[in-house]
Parts: sequence; structure tokens; C-alpha cells
Amino acid sequence: MKSPIKLDDLPFAAAMSDFESDRSLEIDGDYDRVRFDGVAFDAAAATGARFTESAFIGGSFEAGRLRKARFSDVWFEQTRLVAVDVAGALYTDAWFNGSVFAGVQAFTCVLRRVVFRGCKLDSVNFREAALTDVTFDDCVLRDVDFGGAKLQRVKFPGSTVSGLDFSKANCGNVDLRGARLGERSDSGAGGSGAGIKAGFESLSGVRIDTVQLMTLAPFLAHHLGIVVAD
Repeated sequence: MKSPIKLDDLPFAAAMSDFESDRSLEIDGDYDRVRFDGVAFDAAAATGARFTESAFIGGSFEAGRLRKARFSDVWFEQTRLVAVDVAGALYTDAWFNGSVFAGVQAFTCVLRRVVFRGCKLDSVNFREAALTDVTFDDCVLRDVDFGGAKLQRVKFPGSTVSGLDFSKANCGNVDLRGARLGERSDSGAGGSGAGIKAGFESLSGVRIDTVQLMTLAPFLAHHLGIVVAD
């Protein structure tokens, strides 16, 4: 098994310059080879900003608006994103490590070759987003909304998922094998158990293992109107 990539492995790691912590992000700002080390952004206004070959180490985003921002070859480590609006943003070749997402609005985002490793995602809105070659490795996903999203070659190895919504999603080569389908306290017949709360009709194209099938079976049966009676 390949070792996880580290920041020092990236070709631009040694070429970054430090961001001045007393500055603010700017609308349509251009940030090339910048290291944001421990910087906290409160209510940032950076719609349309571009980040290239940069890194965010520690630090946080509290609220704020980064709609249609562009992140290319960007590293995030131990970063907190709370109630941030990144709708329509583009992430290409990005890495999120040990980061926390809570109440993030990421609808209509485009993610290409993105890795989430050891992250926690709570109430993240990916509605109508496009995720291609995305991996959620050893993450916790709770109440994440993939409604209407297009997922191509998306994997969840070692992750725990609960309350996922796949309503009207388009899933192509999505692999849930190796993920734990966590139960929610409000689960039950027709409830949001087995890790998925809605969108069972969109699971065509999703790979699961035998144990996951046994867990999902009662909810799939309920969705299809099948009555199981011994």
C-alpha cells in the first residue's frame, strides 16, 4: 500500500512564501505559491479568488464567502471550515488532511482528483456538485448531501458514513466497500439508517460488499415496497 502523500513530497512545497497574517483575502485575488500557516479567516470575502500551488496549515475559515474560487494543487492540513460558502468553487488536485467541515455550502462545486484523509464532514451540502476521482479515506461523513450530484470514481475506504442523501444523484463507479454504514438514532423501517437516508433509487452504479448488502437490505426492501414476513 502506498504511503500517504505529505506536503514535503509536493514539488512546490519549498517555493512557497508566507502569507502576512494581518492581511485579508480579496475578491478575485490571485495567490500563487503561498503558505497560509495558522491563519484564521473570519467572514472572508474572496469570491472568485485563485489559489495555486499553495498550502493551508492549521487555521480556519469561519463563515465567509469564497464562491467560484479556484484551488489548483492546494494542500489543506488541520484546517477548520465552518459555515463557509464555497458554492461553485473548483478544486483540482487538492488534498485535505485531518480537516473539519461543518455546515459548508459546497453546492455546484467541481472536485477533480481530490483526497480527503482523516477528515470530518458534518452537514456539508454537495448538491448538484461534480466529483471525479475523489477519495474519502478514513473520514467521518454525517448528513452529507449529494442530492443531484454527479459522482464518478468516488471511494470511501475506511470511512464511517451516516445520513447520506443521494437523491437524484448520478453515480458512476462509486465504491462504498470498506466504509462503515453507521446507524442514526432516528433510523428504523423507512428511516435514515444504514448510513443512507435518501436516494436509494440512485444507487445503481455503486459497489458494496456483502456485509453492507445485509445492512442495506431492509431499507432497500422498504424503498421498493417489499414486505418481508416470516
